[in-house]
Amino acid sequence: MILSGRLSPHRLRRLLWLLLPPAMLLSLLVGPVSLSPEMLLQPGSRDFLILFELRLPRLVLSLFAGALLALTGASIQALFRNPLADPGLIGISAGAALAAVAILVFGGPWLLGGPGAVLLPLAAFLGGLLVTALVARIARTPQGISVTTMLLAGIALNSIAAAAIGVMKYFSDELSLRQVTFWLLGNLHRTDWNSALLLALLALPVLVLLLREGQQLNLLLLGEQQARLLGVVTHRLQRRLVLLVALGVGAVVSLGGLIGFVGLVVPHLVRLLCGPDNRELMPLSALLGALLLTLADVLSRVLVSPAELPIGIVTALVGGPFFLVMILYRQRGRLWF
Repeated sequence: MILSGRLSPHRLRRLLWLLLPPAMLLSLLVGPVSLSPEMLLQPGSRDFLILFELRLPRLVLSLFAGALLALTGASIQALFRNPLADPGLIGISAGAALAAVAILVFGGPWLLGGPGAVLLPLAAFLGGLLVTALVARIARTPQGISVTTMLLAGIALNSIAAAAIGVMKYFSDELSLRQVTFWLLGNLHRTDWNSALLLALLALPVLVLLLREGQQLNLLLLGEQQARLLGVVTHRLQRRLVLLVALGVGAVVSLGGLIGFVGLVVPHLVRLLCGPDNRELMPLSALLGALLLTLADVLSRVLVSPAELPIGIVTALVGGPFFLVMILYRQRGRLWF
């Protein structure tokens, strides 16, 4: 979806880099507790501990989670050649959530201390990978991937995963039910340095490897047959993207819960502003995703302060109406594919 003549990729990139540092500073300073600048310079003080033990790892997590969600969304849209494709719509997030909920419900409280730090992301990754592979297999035809079948399979698998999660919630105890409920809404408030560094370690290779695929994804937009004639080994490209997207989404879901609309809306917005070239769209989507999720995290802290609104609710409240507006503009002919 493009709107011609709005903004060059270079200008948007420069604008995002200008906006990101103030958003990061806002994330560090804004919250239920007001920080005193002079106390931040005193190690061991309350403000110092809040900044470096709570808000700084939370900022790291929101930056990497936003970049991953936006970039995996852009990758899935290019892979399936459908601007409506999204890790959530085709079941990746649901598969990751189902596996992670199973760990939370059946693993018991003892898992959340030590082994859970490894098992939860691993389970979410495997769940997302399994669903992604299943959707791709169902949607594959002799002519390539059927977009309609892919979306229908995603809807069906989302329903199945939601039903399975509901069954597990029904039979879980009170503690597990509370943990699962808050986790499914999307939350960053329990972030510590272990979670932030784990996501950073998982995110960096995924981001780097996905950003390298921009040129081949441009060729894939021409169709699988044409891409093969131009030298793209399409089945290997699809396998790489499926693995990387499942790893990225699984990591975010396991550490931050379900955070919707970032992977769907952000690539749309970048495409609207700068056009469909994946060499520009993918890095700009990662930057914009990091910026928007950081601002959404700030909003989650201030909207109902001193309580905290789950970040998944904030992204849905903002992303849903925004996406509807984009659809209405497209129907009126102001935007076109």
